[in-house]
Amino acid sequence: MANIKSAQKRIKVIAKKTANNKANKSELKTVIKKFNEAVDSGDKALAQEKYVLAEKTLDKNATKGTIHKSAASRKASRLAKRLNKMA
Repeated sequence: MANIKSAQKRIKVIAKKTANNKANKSELKTVIKKFNEAVDSGDKALAQEKYVLAEKTLDKNATKGTIHKSAASRKASRLAKRLNKMA
């Protein structure tokens, strides 16, 4: 454990940021999983609704720096491609 007060504070701040990032990534994975389930079920309306939510969550995470903006864009593009393949 750190002895210097500023180092102790940094440890606390990093722990809080790590917890937030982990929660955000978990939420993102859940949203993408629900989108994939909607696509697999064949319900285009539900899949469209889940896609909007997934894209919003991806953008939010990219803005906050949880994931890189290019990674968020790539994932959104792949989800859109999957949605558009539905008949």
